[in-house]
Amino acid sequence: MPDALDSPQSIAAVWIGLALISSLISVRVGISVALIEILVGTVAGNAFTLDTNEWINFLAGFGSVLLTFLAGTEVEPWVLRRKFRQTVSIGVVSFAAPFTGAFLFAWLAAGWELKAAEIAGIALSTTSVAVVYAVMVETGLNRTELGKVILAACFITDLGTVVALGALFANFNGWLAVFALVTVAVLAVFPGFSRWFLAALRGRASEPEIRFLFVLLMGLGGLAVAARSEAVLPAYLLGMVAADLFAEEQIMVQRLRSITFGLLTPFFFIRAGTLVQFNEVVAGAGLIAALLGVKLLTKFIGVQPLTALFRFGRREGLYTSLLMSTGLTFGTISALFGLNHGIIDRGQYTILITVVILSAVVPTLIAQQFFQPKTDREEEESPELV
Repeated sequence: MPDALDSPQSIAAVWIGLALISSLISVRVGISVALIEILVGTVAGNAFTLDTNEWINFLAGFGSVLLTFLAGTEVEPWVLRRKFRQTVSIGVVSFAAPFTGAFLFAWLAAGWELKAAEIAGIALSTTSVAVVYAVMVETGLNRTELGKVILAACFITDLGTVVALGALFANFNGWLAVFALVTVAVLAVFPGFSRWFLAALRGRASEPEIRFLFVLLMGLGGLAVAARSEAVLPAYLLGMVAADLFAEEQIMVQRLRSITFGLLTPFFFIRAGTLVQFNEVVAGAGLIAALLGVKLLTKFIGVQPLTALFRFGRREGLYTSLLMSTGLTFGTISALFGLNHGIIDRGQYTILITVVILSAVVPTLIAQQFFQPKTDREEEESPELV
């Protein structure tokens, strides 16, 4: 490739162009743009050797942090309190069933070493906050009670994933203690301080409130990485304590969503697609299919009876079970953690990443095409727009 096409501007134009193509396809076919971006990234990575670099990886990581924070703001405390049995039951089972199933299958059937099998269990236990939240925003379900319950259950599931990763592989050192203490202090002070900060500086052209939030997210994320945790964990917790505040600050929410969905998340989702290598996928197709089946089956068997118990309705119950079967952010993070620390090799990593990405695409496509509940917005649309 000529040097002129190696410039940051040229590389950015290619990636943003892929994001634009994904958006146009999404509008045309009516499928979540997050899923289209993953598929476009997979094709571009294999057919055109689309590669990443340090700044693309940073933008992708920043996008996942902001997306996770925004998802956390949708987990309203009243939902966890009023729907405690539903959210906790679904969330816990959604973690425990696939973790157990994937761990046992990788260890006993696939012959992976114990620690590698534990990474497989953790990576395939997740529910993708990134995918679920993106779908919720696009469909308007984030404003419904069902959508809020699903997002709250996602939080419980991924909390189980983070706890399992920490308990099995954490390096208990001084940085972990610092990270825990600082995070608890920030979460305690943030709601009250933020209200004062916004009241004093709201409406300035330089957007100090947005910059203040970025400082907190990156600062806590840096401490998390130093403690060998992940930057998305404090982002999710900070989003939860900011839920009531953001319900009052809709203009700020819209600005953050514009930055996140317009610029940053395409890098995250397209990059996730580039991690899939077709040749290694073909070589491990049988194991990939088996692990994908284990994840989807254990998730569905675990969650679906609970949706019937809590009287979700058939359509809503199937939709919930399918969305709880998705995986991406924490699954990718867990697999990458295993690779970086020598717990799994590149072949095992590719298998897990492929299963994680397929679990983001397959159940979401089925849910959107066949079981998506109607929202007030859809009911108000005229026949010409449908």
